[in-house]
Amino acid sequence: MKTIRIGCGAGYAGDRIEPAVELAEKGKIRYLVFECLAERTIALALQARRRDPAKGFDELLGRRMEAVLPACRERGIKIITNMGAANPLGALEATRKKAMQLGIRGLKLAAVTGDDVLDPILRENPIIVETGERVSGLKDRLVSANAYLGAEPLSEALQKGADVVITGRVADPSLFLAPLMFEFGWRPYDWDRLGQGTVVGHLLECAGQVTGGYFAVPGLKDVPDLARLGYPVAEVSEDGSAVITKVKGSGGRVTPATCKEQLLYEIHDPSQYITPDVVADFTGVKIEASGEDAVTVRGGRGCPRTDSLKVCIGCLDGFIGEGQISYGGAGAVARAKLARDIVLERLELAGIRYDEIRTELIGVDALHGQDITRNTGEPYEVRLRVAGRTRTPDEALRIGNEVETLYTNGPAGGGGASKAVREVIAMLSVLIPRSLIKTTLHIEEI
Repeated sequence: MKTIRIGCGAGYAGDRIEPAVELAEKGKIRYLVFECLAERTIALALQARRRDPAKGFDELLGRRMEAVLPACRERGIKIITNMGAANPLGALEATRKKAMQLGIRGLKLAAVTGDDVLDPILRENPIIVETGERVSGLKDRLVSANAYLGAEPLSEALQKGADVVITGRVADPSLFLAPLMFEFGWRPYDWDRLGQGTVVGHLLECAGQVTGGYFAVPGLKDVPDLARLGYPVAEVSEDGSAVITKVKGSGGRVTPATCKEQLLYEIHDPSQYITPDVVADFTGVKIEASGEDAVTVRGGRGCPRTDSLKVCIGCLDGFIGEGQISYGGAGAVARAKLARDIVLERLELAGIRYDEIRTELIGVDALHGQDITRNTGEPYEVRLRVAGRTRTPDEALRIGNEVETLYTNGPAGGGGASKAVREVIAMLSVLIPRSLIKTTLHIEEI
């Protein structure tokens, strides 16, 4: 039976690069996928593109391509990635230039566009899922609208001989499903195969999570050599069943437990995992050890895809002003609490307006809040953080300034103060008819 080996070289935009090189050089893979686009990332990328039309794609694209293109070219490995973010065509050009710099010729590069649906959103004015209001209510705060594309346009690029396929917003599992559809001739209505292929894509999409990274808990779930964590490989058969493994000798671990945890990661309803390609059913999935760092996965099913697609819309939502300062030694917690009270009073006295404020003592109540945090003994050091959401950057800056003034205005012993201001981009979602999405395939040969 024909099998295809697919490796995941990144699970998010800032991920390590060395494991991808290891996959290209030692993984015996046919496809190397970089999944680098979170929901909020594309709105930030769009802002970068507005400042400079040549930007808007993943900042590490050049470094990743420089690291893996030679090995991929030598071994005939095809690359699929959503590092195009808000500018797939710019990413295509950057990849072309990088290949030329490396002296690599004979490549066919492809970019898929069409996920940017800002104009149709403005025209159709759909209801926002989270608020029940129309998109028009956002007015000039709306900055981006990107639909989740599926695997079909990526598979089409592979059919046309593309060696590198670059996209913007594509559903994470679809990046891995596309080569399976192409290699095995799966049709867009082969629901059970698409469902099983989506299982494989979901297991791979977060890279080091399935090889033990997110799984590791010292003394409870020990994972060896995490500093050299190997990223996953799926050896997929024509029926969609797969063996999840990693490069021999790399760090980490692939076990039924690591795969089960990743299978349930970010899953709301395992019987109806909705993607642009299929409504996948994970409830019949069987996961079994089949060797050292090898796990067999089968049993995914699928139902017909939905008539609508999810669109992530990004909108401006004010600014966050933040200040931090540390207190150490005897009475550190009491001094930090006094500092917190001083800052809150100072904000009121100074008339600084904010829509939301949060204070926390890092090391005491930052994660779980004051009501449920256990009293496990007073720490010898603590860091105060004050953050507020404001309408203007000037008001946001003043919040950080009030924390900084604790240096000289007390209480005693504050140090390591920092402050920052950042613009907030809120992410909301709408559903639009699939028929409104028009994708375009751009191909360039070098």
